[in-house]
Amino acid sequence: MTIRHLKIFLAVCSCGFNTTKAAARLHMTQPAVSLAIRELEQYYGVILFDRIGRRLKITGAGRRFLEYASRITVLFDDMEKGMRNWDSFGLLRVGASITIGSQFLPEYVKVFYRRDPGTEIRALIGPSDLLEQKLLENDLDLALMEGAPRSPHLIAEEYMEDRLVILCPADSGYRQGQEITLEEFRRHRLLLREQGSGTREIFDRAAREAGFIVNPAWESMSTTALINAVMNGLGTAILPYRMVLEPLERGLAVAVHVRELSLRRRLHIVYHQEKFLTPSALAFIELCRSFELDYPLPRFPGHLQEPPR
Repeated sequence: MTIRHLKIFLAVCSCGFNTTKAAARLHMTQPAVSLAIRELEQYYGVILFDRIGRRLKITGAGRRFLEYASRITVLFDDMEKGMRNWDSFGLLRVGASITIGSQFLPEYVKVFYRRDPGTEIRALIGPSDLLEQKLLENDLDLALMEGAPRSPHLIAEEYMEDRLVILCPADSGYRQGQEITLEEFRRHRLLLREQGSGTREIFDRAAREAGFIVNPAWESMSTTALINAVMNGLGTAILPYRMVLEPLERGLAVAVHVRELSLRRRLHIVYHQEKFLTPSALAFIELCRSFELDYPLPRFPGHLQEPPR
């Protein structure tokens, strides 16, 4: 049994127990992947997968082996990267969801560089599900995410509370902060972030709890695009409060409230449960925890395209 066997087993599990997909990901042949799984089963004398027709289904022993394999490969990868790059320990790999990456991360990194100029931060900004995958594959040291991760192998620490707002066009007839009924809100044309984003997950959950299904007119990875669409009267967006302060203060849009929708959210610092956190990683985490106490709130970074008069 080798670390290669463990990584092949993990690839099969992460590909929905599909050996063909795992082989493609690993640049191997499907028979070679199947052989590696059989070698593991023979070595330990257990059945890791039941073969039902042409499909694999993980067994109880397989689930236990998955826990061990995940922990061992994370530690092994840490050792490999750490020992092979002993002289470049000043690299910190940080992931951030798209909202946090555009809104908070630049401020965090700027302050961190002033405090620790010897550490280089390599950032990946993307949807929360991508960040979770990268953490599990040990391609990130930590990530900042809006929603809590799904994997039990990841630790999520709440570090800041935020809220989403319902942003309507300035000429919609609503007053700033006005409460509207859920029935009225459901008639709005909704402009939402894409599936997989933390912002979208929070709103979808709030909608389910209120008893309705979301059918957006627009979906976008760009908060700027959604704000500009609202200002041009194309619909109603649900976005983080801090991201819409400027258009609200300038009277380019109004925020309304629906009592039945709970739109508060908590931002999370996420890392693998087996991850060794370097002093630089711990310092960055502490900066994120205390940032709001020490520094002003970041402002909307996009370009507002005011509608024609």
